[in-house]
Amino acid sequence: MNTRTPSTGHLAERLLPWSPPAARAKPRPALAALRRRSGAAEPAPVVPERATALLDAVRLRLAEAGAVPTTAEVAAALRAARPPLGGDDLLDTVSTLRAELVGAGPLEALLGAPDVTDVLVNAPDEVWVDRGSGLCREPSVRFPDAEAVRHLAHRLATAAGRRLDDARPWVDARLPDGTRLHAVLPPIAAGCTHISLRISRQKPFEMAELEAAGALGPTAAELLGAVVRARLSLLISGGTGSGKTTLLAALLGLVGRAERIVIAEDSAELRPSHPHVVRLQSRPPNQEGLGELTLRDLVRQALRMRPDRLVVGEVRGSEVLDLLAALNTGHEGGCGTVHANTAADVPVRLEALGSMAGLERRAVHSQLRAALDVVIHLVRDQRTGRRRVAELHTLAGDATGLAVTVPAVLFGADGSVARGPGWERLAQLCTARGVVLDGRQ
Repeated sequence: MNTRTPSTGHLAERLLPWSPPAARAKPRPALAALRRRSGAAEPAPVVPERATALLDAVRLRLAEAGAVPTTAEVAAALRAARPPLGGDDLLDTVSTLRAELVGAGPLEALLGAPDVTDVLVNAPDEVWVDRGSGLCREPSVRFPDAEAVRHLAHRLATAAGRRLDDARPWVDARLPDGTRLHAVLPPIAAGCTHISLRISRQKPFEMAELEAAGALGPTAAELLGAVVRARLSLLISGGTGSGKTTLLAALLGLVGRAERIVIAEDSAELRPSHPHVVRLQSRPPNQEGLGELTLRDLVRQALRMRPDRLVVGEVRGSEVLDLLAALNTGHEGGCGTVHANTAADVPVRLEALGSMAGLERRAVHSQLRAALDVVIHLVRDQRTGRRRVAELHTLAGDATGLAVTVPAVLFGADGSVARGPGWERLAQLCTARGVVLDGRQ
């Protein structure tokens, strides 16, 4: 087999007789760079346009199929485009196309740094990173121009098996290594394509590591472990980037090894350290508007998969109805995350989501009171970037019958622990499930 990696110039020469039906595109800077590095002669202007059109055709086919750009998938997409290639030329072309479809270019070093949690691209010369202590600009990393940023966004979306083009100018997906990708193209994004990358740790955090990082103290770790062992239904609330998914994955690692965890997510981020995990991921519609699988669809299917623990990665739509219904029909220990400013705001947040799905207000609150046991709230210090568990609430009803949260334990930034009026309710819930809380807590 010929193992050489051809240049884009060679690819373009082989494609000279082929004329794709797609509209001609402007040559990509990355293609020219590959050509310069290979030392190949510059072809006539129309030839790189044809090579770029083939690259776009393969990218579109991969996105529509939701396929990861492995060598086999790229070869299949290339054969579907039917260029006049064969033998070594076909193998070389597959290698070239795959090199164009994977990788993060100038961001590769940042994504590989162990201390980087987020990478944001606002402009070719404006890259920001978060190393755990807040965002700071990274002047040493830049792109040649706005087209290079757009090209990288396309490449990352293809690597995630998602579509990103003028017809669908945004993408929210997970890359093969677990990194969360969000990208928006102009004109939705003013001036330049915006890319947001949230790096997923390959090995999930364990409770001991979160404790060592200051996210929670020994008392909080013991309490949360007791909540998991008692199979209480819980939601983790907090703002964006407060560590909800990280904490949820750590808690799922405490689930008994004989239990089956079924996870439904829009973008598969949860990777708990557990031997029996089934992960379901939603899918957007294809170019014809068909084939969409919503989070609500996944929750319904998850209920038929014999889950011991039903997990919804992020509750943010009509799936709240199916989740509450499931927790009210014997599925103990279910959990998920929800965006909320405070733990007290969680019932109102779920009420809003339920009303969007057509459920009457009192019906949402009555189901919520019966289904949910605990709310764990996280906060993030905007000055230091520190994320920590701040509150643990139980649920009760107010004078009008609506659900409200009641503080059971408050965790101070200085490590202090204070019991609240919801403590007795928490102790009762755990005792009823055979878990006795330590009197020192």
